[in-house]
Amino acid sequence: MTEQEIHRRSIKSFVLRQGHMTAAQQKAIDDNWADFGVDYINEKINLNQKFGRDNPKVLEIGFGMGVATAQIAQTLPETDFLAIDVHGPGVGNLCKIMAEQNIRNIKVMRHDAVEVVENMLSDNSLYGIHIFFPDPWHKKRHNKRRLIQIPFIEKLLPKLQSGGYIHLATDWEEYAVQMLEVLSSFPETLQNTAADYAPTPSYRPETKFEARGKRLGHGVWDLVFVKK
Repeated sequence: MTEQEIHRRSIKSFVLRQGHMTAAQQKAIDDNWADFGVDYINEKINLNQKFGRDNPKVLEIGFGMGVATAQIAQTLPETDFLAIDVHGPGVGNLCKIMAEQNIRNIKVMRHDAVEVVENMLSDNSLYGIHIFFPDPWHKKRHNKRRLIQIPFIEKLLPKLQSGGYIHLATDWEEYAVQMLEVLSSFPETLQNTAADYAPTPSYRPETKFEARGKRLGHGVWDLVFVKK
């Protein structure tokens, strides 16, 4: 096996953070998983069947505590979101928000997103892909441990419909530079919607951590590329 093949197989979506699950978060999962959750299986799934309708489907990787994802879903009620994270408390919190606010256009998964993309999603099944503030691995020597790298984008692109989009965001400038370089490596397939970094689309809310960072003088970079 070549070094490149080993690297392609070693991509993981996020650092596994167990965290402390509150009783309310666990109850939200227990009570609502049958309605909101999707279990990992090693076979292709029909997203329209999962959501019960033929609407645009967006893959949201790494939703954290789920607050922003819930807001986006409410802003775009005619779009369905498959939201994936490995952080247990975040999964529980999103289930809790969905139950309290009766949000029905999100399905939740607790699994490594790379395996989901590879084994569960059919080609041309996605209208959009959101990856907001992934684990940065901020030191330069960690650049190959970051999620946004050419091998992972190669896995994502067949799942994206023509005219669909990839929206990335980060608050680490070095990672932003890498993201731009990676997406720009597919000129025959992806078209940047801006000269470099894009204005934040209106559907992506500003998180409290983002607002705090901006007050401290930190930057945030969005990238939006469309599949030709």
